[in-house]
Amino acid sequence: MAPRPNWKGHLKLSLVSCSVALYSATSTSERIRFNIINRKTGNRVRNLVVDSETEEPVEQQDRIKGYQFEKNNYIQVEDDELDEVALESTHTIDIDSFVPRDEVDELYLDESYYIVPNDKVGHEAFAVIRKAMEKEDLVGLARVVLYRRERILMLQPRGDGLMATALRYRTEVRDEDKYFDDIPAAKVSADMLDLAVHILKSKKAHFDPDKFEDRYERALTSLIKAKQAGKPVPKSE
Repeated sequence: MAPRPNWKGHLKLSLVSCSVALYSATSTSERIRFNIINRKTGNRVRNLVVDSETEEPVEQQDRIKGYQFEKNNYIQVEDDELDEVALESTHTIDIDSFVPRDEVDELYLDESYYIVPNDKVGHEAFAVIRKAMEKEDLVGLARVVLYRRERILMLQPRGDGLMATALRYRTEVRDEDKYFDDIPAAKVSADMLDLAVHILKSKKAHFDPDKFEDRYERALTSLIKAKQAGKPVPKSE
């Protein structure tokens, strides 16, 4: 069964436009997840929404979003008020500019998506945009509204499609100087540097994600299988 797209709309570059679909490029759905259950009954525990002061349950119609502007003081915000300030989705990924990939700091990269043409009519326009970026070795910067918020996307060719990586805003990235300024200057001897370089070269390899194994996930799977079969819990390595 084909995955469901996160978003459908149009990819637009000046007068060139094509219908596209956007899919999450990564997923954590394969990770083992636990429910909280009652040890005595084996039943699943249900979380109740209660008032932090009265400890009385709060019904759905009485729940409202609140912004804490000082300790224990909140500004209440209604859903329709949020709708008023939400950006209207035009369902268009509008490419504003193109920049060299190495100018985009890795620190700004957030979640990634795959972009594919959504109908046969737009295949040629999609291919033109992708090939042009490939030829000039540039990535596109575009704006799109996802889940009420405007996101900046970095578009780059990947295989026969495009990969879109959401970028963090400047206000979301911490200034490195606040952390690195207190690191004292160190004088590195030539001998120590040569030794470190030698070690690096002896361990040089190629990036291969197939070699990355989630050892914790593997241990969890073994634990669950053993308990399911009524066998002793395996010892950790």
